[in-house]
Amino acid sequence: MKKIKLIEVRKRKNITQKKIANVLCMDVSNYNRREKGTIRISMQEWQKIAEVLKVPLEEIYENDESTIIIFNDNSTETGYGAGVVNNYNIPLSVWESQKKYIEMLEMEIQNLKAMLQDK
Repeated sequence: MKKIKLIEVRKRKNITQKKIANVLCMDVSNYNRREKGTIRISMQEWQKIAEVLKVPLEEIYENDESTIIIFNDNSTETGYGAGVVNNYNIPLSVWESQKKYIEMLEMEIQNLKAMLQDK
């Protein structure tokens, strides 16, 4: 997941990726992958970055874990499992991907309906 808070603070302070990469003893492309979220940033690296940016760690830190959405369907089953609330943990990236797919399918349905009306 892209490190938006980190990127915004770094740019606001006019500090280049190269400067932070040098402090972390890595090349710029390696650091860039960390900002993009393709490589995990260790806690030591987070602390060094906060020092370079002269900000509290909390101002830039973003967890590498996927955001979890919990849907409570408040099921009202009877019998075995009665009163159980089902929780579904879905990573945000999966949810966003499915949302885009649904939007694409809805557009396709509209196009097919239009084609049927034209016949």
